[in-house]
Amino acid sequence: MRIPTSDAGTGSHIALGAGRATVPLAAGAQVTCTFTSTQTTLTVAVDLPNAEPQDFTVEVCGPGAAPCTEVTLDEPPITRLRQIYRVEAGAGGAEDPLYEAVSAGRKHAGMEHWLGFFHDRLDTIFDYVPTASVMIDDQIEAQRISRWEGIADQYDTRREAMGRRDRVDTVYKPAPPALLYLDEAAWTAALAAHRVLRFQVLAAPPGPGVLNAGARIGRNFAPERQQEEISLFGALKTHAEARLHHGDVVIASWSEGARERLKGLLEDEGLIGAKLIRDAREVSGLCLAVWTLDHGFEAEGLTVISEQDVLGDRLVTRPKRKRRADNFLTEAQSLTPGDLVVHVDHGVGRYKGLETVQVTGAPIDCVLIEYAGGDRLYLPVTNIELLSRYGHEDGILDKLGGGAWQAKKAKLKERIRLIADRLMRIAAERQLRHAPVLEAAHHEWESFAARFPYTETDDQLSAIHDVVEGLASGRPMDRLVVGDVGFGKTEVAMRAAFVAAAAGMQVAVIAPTTLLARQHYKTFAERFRGTAMTVRPLSRFVSAKDASATRAGLADGTVDIVIGTHAVLAKTVHFKNLGLLVIDEEQHFGVNHKERLKEMRSEIHVLTLTATPIPRTLQLSLTGVRDLSVIGTPPVDRLAIRTYVSEFDAVTLREALLRERYRGGQSFFVVPRITDLPEVEEFLREHVPEVSFVVAHGQMAAGELDERMNAFYDGKYDVLLATTIVESGLDIPTANTMIVHRADMFGLSQLYQIRGRVGRSKMRAYCYLTTKPRLPLTPQATKRLRLLGSLDNLGAGFNLASQDLDLRGAGNLLGEEQSGHIKEVGYELYQSMLEDTIARLKSGELTTTEDDGEWSPQINLGVPVMIPESFIPDLDVRLGLYRRLAGLTTKVELEGFAAELIDRFGELPREVNTLLLVVRIKAMAKRAEIAKLDAGPKGVTLVFHNDKFPNPAGLVEFLQGQQGQAKINGNKLFVARDWHTDAERIKGSFQIAKDLAAKVIEAQKAKKG
Repeated sequence: MRIPTSDAGTGSHIALGAGRATVPLAAGAQVTCTFTSTQTTLTVAVDLPNAEPQDFTVEVCGPGAAPCTEVTLDEPPITRLRQIYRVEAGAGGAEDPLYEAVSAGRKHAGMEHWLGFFHDRLDTIFDYVPTASVMIDDQIEAQRISRWEGIADQYDTRREAMGRRDRVDTVYKPAPPALLYLDEAAWTAALAAHRVLRFQVLAAPPGPGVLNAGARIGRNFAPERQQEEISLFGALKTHAEARLHHGDVVIASWSEGARERLKGLLEDEGLIGAKLIRDAREVSGLCLAVWTLDHGFEAEGLTVISEQDVLGDRLVTRPKRKRRADNFLTEAQSLTPGDLVVHVDHGVGRYKGLETVQVTGAPIDCVLIEYAGGDRLYLPVTNIELLSRYGHEDGILDKLGGGAWQAKKAKLKERIRLIADRLMRIAAERQLRHAPVLEAAHHEWESFAARFPYTETDDQLSAIHDVVEGLASGRPMDRLVVGDVGFGKTEVAMRAAFVAAAAGMQVAVIAPTTLLARQHYKTFAERFRGTAMTVRPLSRFVSAKDASATRAGLADGTVDIVIGTHAVLAKTVHFKNLGLLVIDEEQHFGVNHKERLKEMRSEIHVLTLTATPIPRTLQLSLTGVRDLSVIGTPPVDRLAIRTYVSEFDAVTLREALLRERYRGGQSFFVVPRITDLPEVEEFLREHVPEVSFVVAHGQMAAGELDERMNAFYDGKYDVLLATTIVESGLDIPTANTMIVHRADMFGLSQLYQIRGRVGRSKMRAYCYLTTKPRLPLTPQATKRLRLLGSLDNLGAGFNLASQDLDLRGAGNLLGEEQSGHIKEVGYELYQSMLEDTIARLKSGELTTTEDDGEWSPQINLGVPVMIPESFIPDLDVRLGLYRRLAGLTTKVELEGFAAELIDRFGELPREVNTLLLVVRIKAMAKRAEIAKLDAGPKGVTLVFHNDKFPNPAGLVEFLQGQQGQAKINGNKLFVARDWHTDAERIKGSFQIAKDLAAKVIEAQKAKKG
């Protein structure tokens, strides 16, 4: 926007636009401005003291304001850049986009990299706080030096690349690091003018300039967390009161929301008067502060208790799902009106939206579901866990209240029972079989482990421990290791192979492609060099003579570890004493190969590695039939891959390939079919002549393919143009850009695996998923690409596999049936029923198929139960929050959820606080086997689930304790009370549910003995 002639509000006068008089303002005078607008003008009405109201019009010149920038492209900065740039980077000209753009006064992408060329000097934070003390944390110096070395190294590399090139490509001309960063001398000079305090964890010898803070680690409340009967927040209150006798007490939270909820929890325990503080100078008595501490401490006159000391974790954490691969409704997977959903008791219906319904005078949010014949069901959001997504776009709606759904469900329950029985029998038979006990000598194991050049992540160590334990158990191990691409699964396999080979048994490592087998052979051969173990390859890359020698070595026992493709499964391959079978990416093997693997499995240990398990494999592990280890922690310094989904754009792809080349890296260009290769070759030759490329595909002769792959490994080419043979397991740390041609033609797991070929080092990696311009995509392809574009966090493979379960369904676990009967009830409900059945068979609970545990108490207190639209306008977000809320049961979980809401959306309205309390009552009611709870001013009416209470004697005790205030009428229990307010009704209902739940727990304990 611009005002036509004069600016308003300067000095002690206000100017009122073109041709108007300037009115003097008295000191302290108030000026009132009222704004009204149209699409093209903004009218400002000004009400002046002691003068007639006046107005002027401001012209709106565009749809929005220009973004701020560190560089204003007027004459002095442009002249300065032109002069210095020619000196530093060589003569600029028409072929130099940066020089040309800036000379013309145009912005250029990334020109901030040359910020030092535009200005005489750049200020640092030290210039803004000249008198401030500088506090330097432990390890900061080492990190600073490492960062500077990385920057300097990148600059040197780029300068070197500039010198090698035949033509100038200005995008990659580097600026000297000292222009943007403080080098060693500048850093030292900057600190010299300040008081510097250096912190260190380890104690230092006393002397001048050394101060011992005298603090020690504070109390941890882990014992109280382990015992349900002890009040965790009661223990916190007792500890805080005791420490107040020794000085001030600060309870540190990670966020405003967490602090707010902790204050409420302490007040519930009777600890009143805690102050909310923002500054250390305000510490006095009992205080609550936002202070991101992992652990508290105790010092003279001060006690600090951290949120994690009390809870063991942050109050606001990433939401945990009840089951890891459940695909229930979450914020990431919202429903849209018209989707098919399944209600546990009423069957398949169509979701129509969220509606607010008045129940006994109070508003309650309900999910509206439409059934056959136009019948409608309003499901309160507090019972939303009874809903699951159907998983298919088409289906027949059930009749609300009809018997067909219950009959269908009962029939499926029996079928699931039989399936679960057989799965359990398979697992039990495996437990009864014997396998060789495989252990390595301690000193040999330690020596081998020490040769791993990286630091193992916690998940990696856990997976290694599980595998080593399984090998030594004496029973056949069948473990699935799910780990994202590049997260270190191969090291787990090599440790397992070492243990087996050290114990005198042979190891077979099987990969789905020749390239992956070749990669594994190189890795294993390097890792086992210097040991007494013989590692040999077996695939079409190996000559007939070598293959024959390898087969002979396997038969006579001289080959310890063989690595190959399905050639290892051939009938002509015989092992002397095979002890361990390692299968990489099992989903790529065909049916015949899998049958052969099953034959081999009976008496040996099996380790399966995958980044994106196929639905059936994942489901077998989730249901406990196979053991599962998840490596979800990325290696140190690993960065997430940036993923872009767009139509094929020559300019973008040229820039991506050149950027990778000039930072010293390599790129992959993957096509879905061999027939697509010539088209992309032409594109590379015409649009990116600066890069060298090599073509590879599966129909090439083994020798030629091997030669080309070796050349790319050795860095002789910038780009590998290939088909999906690069999909699995290739590990080339220098390759960090991936372009996928016609990404819509690939499957979800395929795309994820292909993307995983990059981003395997400390460099940021980029993946471009391209589609054909102006070609409409199928709904499934759109879903796949959108999903992959959103999965940009590290360790998303497990999440992706569970999403794949949802998109495709799992089929029957035993492989005899496809997803026909799953379609009857929807995938999610089927998965849930199967898991529950297996768990109950394992524990011996399941003797009949009457009760599947899929029920939810109905709570009606006559209070508002909703998240108001004014608080969270987005319907999908509200629905996702309701779904998450339905899965929470404990006080700590609910408080964490509330704290998260405060942090995300602000102070909670009354309705949301009430909703949280009702959900807590619902959780307690389920423990007490209460199916329905209706409360009003005169008391509460209860109906028990299936009209039974698990502890009849306990119920009699409860009735006697009510002193005539409780009576049973038919299948209902009425407890009389005199509740005047909503708060009394909520608190009283919770207490009654809690007392009855205690009786149920008593019965359960007595039953266990």
